[in-house]
Amino acid sequence: MGISHVAADGPPDALADALAQALEADGAVIVDGLLDADLLARFNAELEPMVEAARPDHGRFVNDAVAGFFGDRTRHVLGVAGKSRIFANEVLTHPVYRAACDRVLLPNCARYRLNIAHVMDRGPGSVRQWPHRDQDIWNHMPVPHPELQLASVIALVDFTADNGATVVVPGSHRWEDPRRMPTEDEWVAAEMPAGSAVIYLGSTIHAGGSNTTEGWRRGMHVSYCLGWLRTEENQFLAVPLDAARTLPRESQELLGYAAHDAIATGGGYLGTHEVQDPVELIARGEL
Repeated sequence: MGISHVAADGPPDALADALAQALEADGAVIVDGLLDADLLARFNAELEPMVEAARPDHGRFVNDAVAGFFGDRTRHVLGVAGKSRIFANEVLTHPVYRAACDRVLLPNCARYRLNIAHVMDRGPGSVRQWPHRDQDIWNHMPVPHPELQLASVIALVDFTADNGATVVVPGSHRWEDPRRMPTEDEWVAAEMPAGSAVIYLGSTIHAGGSNTTEGWRRGMHVSYCLGWLRTEENQFLAVPLDAARTLPRESQELLGYAAHDAIATGGGYLGTHEVQDPVELIARGEL
């Protein structure tokens, strides 16, 4: 089984349908041309000094398990929403992400939000990560549960099977036994040109691939989660209020500065300030 492809520049309704169908069927889809040539060039140029300054042996991880997961041959740029205006203004709010999240996440929340914005430059000798489902970070959630997360890896350079393209296991989002591990013939490499992205469900097994070349494989993990979950990356520290004020409202909302107001559907409200919506306070200059 392979990974289906959709074009990022298709008609909005048809694109949303194609994304939803592919994700439901396979748990993953490749979006060709998510970042057009101009956006890709500008984004890479903005990232370049940050990537060059990053050290794969920095040793700063929350615990040893996370350090082992990423290995010692990857350069990291984290909290990209607070470091890249291009990401915050143009990638975070991309219509393809909005379309996919609207279909996958919005049925189970009042609004969704950014979970992680993380550039990973995997160097020569990087080994394949262990198989994992991104949603397992919320391991206290009773099973079964709805999809909690929609994730992606953007190819910022060409992704090949040899240089460590993300590998996924199509159909694994439907496996009934959560302990089942994939066989080697079930892995599929998300080979794609720079600017494309593989989008996958939080319940889909995947991993960063092995890099057996002499070059670096630059990619970016971008994921969104249900708005009532705590995010893996603390966006309020990555993008403090002073910086958030300078961003478009849509970006502020996706960073979590908007309240999760589920009153209309019989729920409650989360993330208010003085029992008001923070994003409205920002808009009025009161926060």
